[in-house]
Amino acid sequence: MRYLNLAGYVAIPLAYLVHFWLGRGAGWEPVATFALAALGVIPLAHLMGESTEHLAERTGPTWGGLLNATFGNAAELIIAIIALTKGFNGVVKASLTGSILGNLLLVGGAAMLVGGWRRERQHFNPRAAEANAGLLVLAVAAMLFPAIFHFTAERLHDVKIAEHEHRVSVGTSVILLIVYGLGLLFTLRTHAHIFSRAAPRSDEGPQGIAGHGRWSVKRSLVMLLLASAGIGLVAELLVGSAEKVAHTFGWNPIFVGVILLAIIGNAAEHSTAVMLAKRNDMDTAMTICYQSSLQIALFATPVLVLLSSLMVATGLGMGGVPVGERHALDLIFTPMEVVSVILTMLIIVVIGLNGETNWFEGVLLLALYVILAIAFFYIPAAPGHG
Repeated sequence: MRYLNLAGYVAIPLAYLVHFWLGRGAGWEPVATFALAALGVIPLAHLMGESTEHLAERTGPTWGGLLNATFGNAAELIIAIIALTKGFNGVVKASLTGSILGNLLLVGGAAMLVGGWRRERQHFNPRAAEANAGLLVLAVAAMLFPAIFHFTAERLHDVKIAEHEHRVSVGTSVILLIVYGLGLLFTLRTHAHIFSRAAPRSDEGPQGIAGHGRWSVKRSLVMLLLASAGIGLVAELLVGSAEKVAHTFGWNPIFVGVILLAIIGNAAEHSTAVMLAKRNDMDTAMTICYQSSLQIALFATPVLVLLSSLMVATGLGMGGVPVGERHALDLIFTPMEVVSVILTMLIIVVIGLNGETNWFEGVLLLALYVILAIAFFYIPAAPGHG
């Protein structure tokens, strides 16, 4: 792992050199940039995971998982805002859906599989799982009912359907932000004694991670900030090359958004949750999975909807998009995206309510993720979808 991290740090400047200088105009450049940038994410994600575990040892699994989810989703939010300025609303919504699926199925499944492989079972806070399950149901409702409204209004030939859909999306977004804020108040303030319990002893002994002494809170936060900033820079380059690579291999934009961009954007959560689960800290690992998905559904998505509305109304940041093609982001997700999130929510709720996990439950989550990935890979893209 040490040599892999070293190679990753070397790959970061090489990715920029290839993209802006050595491979400029060459046909092989996007593939090389993609590979180097993907390698560059590994050490930054590892640094973020190490910082998070040190914080979790001092603040408990709830704060540790929340901080990791927040910093991990910052890169995705930045990427989505950049895509909005280019008018890629469909790709933004697909990447948001993919983040929810990836965090719960891919990250959660991998953590359960790796953490439970040599253990009979692992435990995490069932009360936290119960509260998070309720928030997941609300997130599904926020995706389902705007879609139902769209098809209903379309069938009834609503002459102001675009205006009404916009108002439904904005109103729903405001409610989601309020609920997310109250959820943080509930878990971190009024009922913190229920959700925050001491993290279990690491399998690697009292010295902490990899035998090193504990970091101070200040050092951990600084490392988190640096790693998040680095991931944001590398992820932006990675996304640009990923779109070109997808075009080269004939992948459709929906698959790119739901699967490819989501895996890239969630790299930090992937490594952190799996590492914590392997060390038997399933509380923090599951908090990362839940909080990452809930932050996307209840915070990032409504913020992007409101920000997009402001951008379209003022024209700020959309200079490259023709006036007639400027459309605010809405909550009208495709039926396949909605059904995917519903299925994910159902299996997570069923598996997680008892507060126990094992490796086979991880296999179930990963199997559903692969099934969804196959379906999204073969779904035909709509004409003109960019």
